[in-house]
Amino acid sequence: MIKANPDSMLPPGFRFHPTDEELIVNYLRNRAANTPCPVAIIADVDIYKLDPWDLPSRAAYGDKEWYFFSPRDRKYPNGVRPNRAAGSGYWKATGTDKPIHGSATGGSVVGVKKALVFYKGRPPKGAKTNWIMHEYRLAAADAHAAHSYYRSMKSRNASMRVRYVIKYSNINHSFCKLTIHMKNELNQFKEQNDAFCLPCSYIYQCMSVSCPSSWHCLRMQ
Repeated sequence: MIKANPDSMLPPGFRFHPTDEELIVNYLRNRAANTPCPVAIIADVDIYKLDPWDLPSRAAYGDKEWYFFSPRDRKYPNGVRPNRAAGSGYWKATGTDKPIHGSATGGSVVGVKKALVFYKGRPPKGAKTNWIMHEYRLAAADAHAAHSYYRSMKSRNASMRVRYVIKYSNINHSFCKLTIHMKNELNQFKEQNDAFCLPCSYIYQCMSVSCPSSWHCLRMQ
């Protein structure tokens, strides 16, 4: 079901499907510079108070993709590590950073992403789930504007495929994008791979993390 903000004044047939590069260059950078989005289609949701499968119903707009602004905290008041606790579990980083290249910048790196997996329960004995997230941040060249992240998540064994994005304006705020593709519950999902996500079986998610940040972008697939 598509939910739209009447104040956004979206034209008929409007679809918001930005690429990873566009999210980094046109949205995450702008948000880091406190430049508002062109249209009001992003809801305010604290994603770290929810489980990943509860996010689609919180969107203000979207059918297969949803966007959110969400708060984010540090693990320790004087530290730089982000707080990964969320809902009934926590996110745990895995894999290595992957660069995002900009076509308008001669292929230079405009962002970086890192994969995380959602665990139910408390660390270090949480139960690993099929939710994977890729969190993206602005490249080092943009760090002076704000540290930024873009995340994306998918569920491997759910009957749906969810993608979302989060972006933080400061340590207490973030931006998220969420998408979902309904699937037959009896079907298993084949291994998927795309240019910006780690390969994994069934449905997956994506997220990225890495340095002290005040801006984040999260996409869930």
